[in-house]
Amino acid sequence: MKIRPMKSWLTAIPILLALAGCRSPESKPFPNASAIKRLDGSTISAYEVDATVNRLMHAAKVTGVGLALLNDGKIVYLKSYGFRDLQKKLPLTPDSVMSAASFTKVAFAYLVMQLVQEGVLDLDKPVYQYLNKPLPEYSDYKDLAGDERYKKITARMLLSHASGFPNWRRFTGDGKLQIHFEPGSQFAYSGEGIDLLQVVVEAATGKSLGESMDARVFQPLHMARTGMVSHWRFETDQANGYDEQESSLGPQKRWFADAAGSMKTTPADFALFVQAVLQGQGLRKENRDLMLSPQIPILSKHEFPTFSTETTDENKPIRLSYGLGWGLYWTPYGKAFFKEGHDDGWRNYTVCFDDPKIGIVIMTNSSNGESIYKELLETLLKNPYTPIEWEGFTPYNQRR
Repeated sequence: MKIRPMKSWLTAIPILLALAGCRSPESKPFPNASAIKRLDGSTISAYEVDATVNRLMHAAKVTGVGLALLNDGKIVYLKSYGFRDLQKKLPLTPDSVMSAASFTKVAFAYLVMQLVQEGVLDLDKPVYQYLNKPLPEYSDYKDLAGDERYKKITARMLLSHASGFPNWRRFTGDGKLQIHFEPGSQFAYSGEGIDLLQVVVEAATGKSLGESMDARVFQPLHMARTGMVSHWRFETDQANGYDEQESSLGPQKRWFADAAGSMKTTPADFALFVQAVLQGQGLRKENRDLMLSPQIPILSKHEFPTFSTETTDENKPIRLSYGLGWGLYWTPYGKAFFKEGHDDGWRNYTVCFDDPKIGIVIMTNSSNGESIYKELLETLLKNPYTPIEWEGFTPYNQRR
């Protein structure tokens, strides 16, 4: 028998909407958008934000950008630039459905922390104990037979990427799932680990991931155009992904819920999620603080490849580490929590500073999107502390 996350099937909900005339860029007005606060106490105007984004998009060949800025824990600026369909000249809007990619992982972590808060899950209970038979007896995990270390793996390790699993087994030499180091001993980013935790969550709740995410995350936060799978209702305003040459890869279609990366969302909806995390909605203070507290230090030179033996002390000054679902680092402005999203034709990034409650959400439908992060963060937030090299974000003007 093969164990896998419960399937969330596409729900056909035809919505007949006449598309009104579109503007580019598209925005939603906010009363204080004329003076957006940055970390150093300075402000930046909406005009300066627009000029920066448009200049970088042109220089780096980024097809579309959805941008949100947060001050005092609230969304103060939300705007989209460029196109969701370059050939048809359809503009990207704040409500355009895009691939969340690994943004999915932090939304899933928020759900898991709710279950921890309610006592449904224990972060330190070995996860195999939530299943009805030994993990290697399921076909997805048969490769673990003979390696008793799987019995040490906990939800805390899976959320902090310290399980010893690879990012994806398909990228390993033999294509098998193996535990590459003592669970809990070091950081190595792992989508496989998040998928195992999805299986555990579904077993513990008796519900599919799609059902739980809808009921506990998307509906309470009014994320009306977000789902764990593709839906017909998204198609009135859905973005294509674009490669480095701005050739269309089409919209990404996902039919099965995957906690590691299947979420479909919009710049407006994901900004609501980030706002909720900044404000501490849905979690008691002690559980939110736990989610955003260091679980494992990061000493690797680069985030990828995950099992590189190259280490560095370069990120010790910012105390680079991983929490429960979120990356963490420290600056003169306090703690920052961040998450990347990376898929073919999609590049996303968010970072928030917990003390001043200042943050940014960047969503792009372009494989070139990562190349503008550094300048966007430094100009719009006055944030020069991002571990750009560790995350592998080569600026557009430094590419060969």
